[in-house]
Amino acid sequence: MLNNEPTPQSSMTTVPLLTAADVQDNLMVANNDLERLAGLLTDATETLMGHFYGASAQMNHLLQLAQAHPELDTQPVQQAMQHMGGAVTALQFQDMSTQLIAHLQRRLRNCADRLARDVMGDDDEEGVAVVEDAPLRPNPVTQDEMDAGSIELF
Repeated sequence: MLNNEPTPQSSMTTVPLLTAADVQDNLMVANNDLERLAGLLTDATETLMGHFYGASAQMNHLLQLAQAHPELDTQPVQQAMQHMGGAVTALQFQDMSTQLIAHLQRRLRNCADRLARDVMGDDDEEGVAVVEDAPLRPNPVTQDEMDAGSIELF
């Protein structure tokens, strides 16, 4: 785990200033890429949810029509509703991904800020560089697969 305490210069291997600046820039670029990825996931999920709910409304309408006509078989529509439920459950991936991206962003920002403070020195007017604490847990998302549960999705 990364230590958040500043390391005394005498015991630290000296990193050339340009190398440190390059690493810090790359950390911030990675952080920005993760932010864009989170936005793409959110947009895609919102679009998918809109389509799923629209399809669900249409299937509910078909079920109501079938109830008015008992001679019609409702099993295909009911099976389609179950598939839709499974698809919506899989969209929990977006929530887990967003949590993981936010965690990685905090960790990358902490690394970039510590690098700036430790290698480039305190250039803040008050003399102390602010470094946000790194997340305490190594991973906020422990689940690695999606299973449909008994939740009501529609």
